[in-house]
Amino acid sequence: MPAVLAEVMTTIDRLWPIEGAEPWDAPGLVAGDPAAEVERVLLAVDAVGATVDEAIGLDADLFIAHHPLLLRGVTSIAEDRYKGALLARLIRADCALLAAHTNADVVERGTSAVLAARLGLVDPRPIVPGADPALGLGRVGRLPEPTTLGRLARLLADLLPPTATGVRAAGGYDDVVETVALCGGAGDSLLGDPAVRAADVYITADLRHHPASEAREQALVGGGPALVDVSHWASEWLWLDAAAAELRTAHAELDVRVSELRTDPWDFQVVQ
Repeated sequence: MPAVLAEVMTTIDRLWPIEGAEPWDAPGLVAGDPAAEVERVLLAVDAVGATVDEAIGLDADLFIAHHPLLLRGVTSIAEDRYKGALLARLIRADCALLAAHTNADVVERGTSAVLAARLGLVDPRPIVPGADPALGLGRVGRLPEPTTLGRLARLLADLLPPTATGVRAAGGYDDVVETVALCGGAGDSLLGDPAVRAADVYITADLRHHPASEAREQALVGGGPALVDVSHWASEWLWLDAAAAELRTAHAELDVRVSELRTDPWDFQVVQ
């Protein structure tokens, strides 16, 4: 028989405890009746027009997005604005919307942990641990055997879903790398962390010009990692399969799907 949304929310809070979220974050139930029945669930990184279409087309009762649709202050959900239009469509389709964001980043099978596992990192640990040292932002570990920066970038390009911007690297193509720090999503705020500074390479997304430039200049003076910049969406998309598997284990009665739609915002790149 179907589950009740409140029961699924209890499971979600056990898997990705909301108290683990960053103070600025807004995870949790965005829209939906906790007493409603749930049979089909769709997971995606982003709640955008295409994935909302997919959820409604699948007759999903619950749409779990990694990124919160209402992250910052909102004063209107009028339907001439895209957030209001998306919410209205989900509500009319009786599809609840729930966000699992930084609370899903810090857990043992969170976004960074999944990426670390797919790279085969040995003895991975959080870059920024919480009260429980096994939990926290990012991961740092070592590769099973040393490789080069170029080969690691190629491995990432093969591992992650394709995007217009691909994989960018700062450092020598043949530089040897073994210790890897990484953070799924936007992680330039961790560039100064001692664990990142001590790594051979730091993999993250959304690296901006000035933080990246300053980190590379500092590396010339006092040491520091090579940098690998990947798509924000792609770096977190790998987590969806792990999240779906956890939900299926907890709720065998649910039909849990993972969206394969690319919600990376870039469509193409012209190489000079």
